[in-house]
Amino acid sequence: MKTSLHLSALALAVTLGLGLTGCSNTAKSSNELVASEPSNVQTSVQKYDAKTFFETTTYFGSSFSADGRSILMGSDETGIFNLYKMDVASGNKVALTNFKDTTYPISWFPNDDRVLLTQDNGGNELYHLFVREIDGTITDLTDSENTRANFVNFTNDGEFFYATTNERDPKFMDLYRYDAKTYKRTLVFKNELGFEISEVSPDGYFLSLAKTHTNRDSDTYLLDFRKRTLKPTLISEHQDPANYSPMTFSSDSQFLYYSTDAKGEFAQVWQYDIASGEHVLAVKDDWNVSFVYFSESGKYRVSGVNADASTRISILDTESGKKVSLPQLPGGDLRSVNFSKDESTLSFYINSDTSPSNLFVWKMDSESAKQLTQALNPKINPQDLVASEVVRFKSFDGLEVPGLLFKPKGASADNKRPAVVFVHGGPGGQSRTGYSAMRQHLINHGYAVFAVNNRGSSGYGKTFFHLDDKNHGENDLQDIVYGKRYLQGLDWVDADKIGIMGGSYGGYMTAAALAFEPEEFKVGIDIFGVTNWVRTLESIPPWWESFKKALYDEMGDPATDAERHRAISPLFHAQNITKPLMVIQGANDPRVLKIESDELVEKVKQNGVPVEYVVFDDEGHGFSKKNNRITASEAYVKFLDTYLKGDGSQLPGERVATK
Repeated sequence: MKTSLHLSALALAVTLGLGLTGCSNTAKSSNELVASEPSNVQTSVQKYDAKTFFETTTYFGSSFSADGRSILMGSDETGIFNLYKMDVASGNKVALTNFKDTTYPISWFPNDDRVLLTQDNGGNELYHLFVREIDGTITDLTDSENTRANFVNFTNDGEFFYATTNERDPKFMDLYRYDAKTYKRTLVFKNELGFEISEVSPDGYFLSLAKTHTNRDSDTYLLDFRKRTLKPTLISEHQDPANYSPMTFSSDSQFLYYSTDAKGEFAQVWQYDIASGEHVLAVKDDWNVSFVYFSESGKYRVSGVNADASTRISILDTESGKKVSLPQLPGGDLRSVNFSKDESTLSFYINSDTSPSNLFVWKMDSESAKQLTQALNPKINPQDLVASEVVRFKSFDGLEVPGLLFKPKGASADNKRPAVVFVHGGPGGQSRTGYSAMRQHLINHGYAVFAVNNRGSSGYGKTFFHLDDKNHGENDLQDIVYGKRYLQGLDWVDADKIGIMGGSYGGYMTAAALAFEPEEFKVGIDIFGVTNWVRTLESIPPWWESFKKALYDEMGDPATDAERHRAISPLFHAQNITKPLMVIQGANDPRVLKIESDELVEKVKQNGVPVEYVVFDDEGHGFSKKNNRITASEAYVKFLDTYLKGDGSQLPGERVATK
């Protein structure tokens, strides 16, 4: 297991803000879809500002209401994420909330139109759990302001739902059962040993749990609520280090499905028979199987594979054993596949590099699916957008490193373009297929973008995944440098004008590149990046306690590795930074504290280096508000225009973005 500095429970905000998604490929079949994109033939491209790109609407959420007539979704069409009820027949939607702070949908109640939702305070990641009643009244189910709550799931009869909170002990999440009518709650599992709570079986009898030992080794446990002793039973006995993670229960609660990399390089899904204790292989592939889940009765099984940074989804009819053949669909990855309660209708999103997520519904006895949203701003010509190409290059030691390359339209040997190497979050993240307004804005303004999946990235097997353990800012940074040199070998790239940027761990890599490889990149943009590992690892949020050991296996224990942490921290080597630097920071960031960016900016200024510092006082570790994303994206392009594309004659200066 690898712990990411990137958002975990609600990664959407950071993903939207930092643009951490990647490539597109060619469609393979009707039920195993990846992106099919237009080619880079067009050379005349209209330029758009960031506002035009971000006026594209982000939609997510595809669960059906109990009667199957509506879909619960989140949308930022007003600039702030709120909840909407989408009518399946007409495509009309009605706002269910109108908060001024970012709000995410969780679920309909199974038997009526009440809704569960969640919200934190300005990005502080202390998410509260709320109920929206049918009359619009909203109730906070979270007791304390300093409490973090997470929804788990409903029982299949809809009588109860489960949620975790850390109110008893900030380090650990306890499990509560809520009466779905009265909201009266009962503590059902006191989590004193640091388990990660996964899911309650549909019949409410069993709880699946994970226990992290190291970043290479974890276990899956099963707890039977019917037994007097609430002691979890280990179901993943193994000798050699391997990760075992619970995924879901079967609809009849007879089986638990779990993921493991014990059988090879890639994660497989296995089925555990709760009554007999038998383990049977359920889903395998030549890539990691990312997820598996079932429709209401279990008639359909949905599984997804992380296939070379794209998602390939398969839907299996469990009764016939045959794959469901989908109707003809636009090119792209399927996301958020859901079934109506009667299992007659399917909802899903399609997303690609050149098309943001659009919601579709398909009545399974019909020949075509219906598109319910049009997410792309109509002012943007889709032909002006650019799809990526999966490329691979050899790093310093011969290791083959994958990357997602975006070539601006019109780029050629006679029309060379500046480029930016983009580094994803993590450690252990991955640049993946998907629409990114920020990335398309950069490309539209003439910048090639190369999203390098350096060693330590997920999705390429466990050996590749662990190659950066306790080696951060060293060999993984060399992968980034060699990615830059790969760009320099392309005849359409201006070899003298290559910068680096990234968010979260990618922000760290940006600052590290400028500090430790000062002659390689012309500019750097550090977005919410770690600059002082000593402080970061000593001030991690308390709710990370259950996987802190894995984080220390990955990064090193502050008690014993402080010297190395100091050696790889850009803050302590800021005197080496001689190239223009932009730093983006959220004032409420609980992971990368604002003081880290403050100190880095101040030290780099002492070098006489151009620095622009943009602070958002209403964001945490990423962007959740559209206006802030627009402000940041415009700042990126202006900074690059001045210092990468231009002669750097004008210093943007320091500013604080307050909203």
